[in-house]
Amino acid sequence: MPRPSSIETLPPDVLERLQELLRDPRVTQLEVTKRINELLAAEGFPGRVSKSAVNRYAQRMEEVGAKLRQAREVAEMWIGKLGAVPQGQVGQLVNELLRTLAFELSLKMQEGEMSAEEAPAVAKIIRDMAVGMEKLERAASENLKREEDIRRQAAEEAASKAEKIAKKRGLSKEAVQELRREILGVPS
Repeated sequence: MPRPSSIETLPPDVLERLQELLRDPRVTQLEVTKRINELLAAEGFPGRVSKSAVNRYAQRMEEVGAKLRQAREVAEMWIGKLGAVPQGQVGQLVNELLRTLAFELSLKMQEGEMSAEEAPAVAKIIRDMAVGMEKLERAASENLKREEDIRRQAAEEAASKAEKIAKKRGLSKEAVQELRREILGVPS
């Protein structure tokens, strides 16, 4: 098993400071390395970070950031496209995305990019996402059914009112039935 990076051994507060410094475009990686090593010395931490370790970590974080930005863009695109798509199709897309995440998790474990200790936490997140999406899909389906029921009731009331008015005005029985079918959207 490879030796952990000096970055991975940093105390959480120092790691957080490293991340803050790396996000600041005004601070160079050399300056970041210097400041972090000063902080480690002040805290009495025995290790130090190298310029190359900071550079590798910055590159990895940039890759992660790029993937997150890309995922957000894709999500926004799909949300825009799927606004009017039936819920079942949205659910199918979400299921496919979750399958892809699970597959990528297994690949990362096989390639050693994720330790066996990290995997359960990531798997739990994916499971929680799946459960959450299932609940959202169920709620969306129930809402859709409720909306259809409300529309059907409104159409039924409109058809009944139209039928009464049509009868009062002397329309034939066939014309009244045709009017009712047209309002309810029932084929002739």
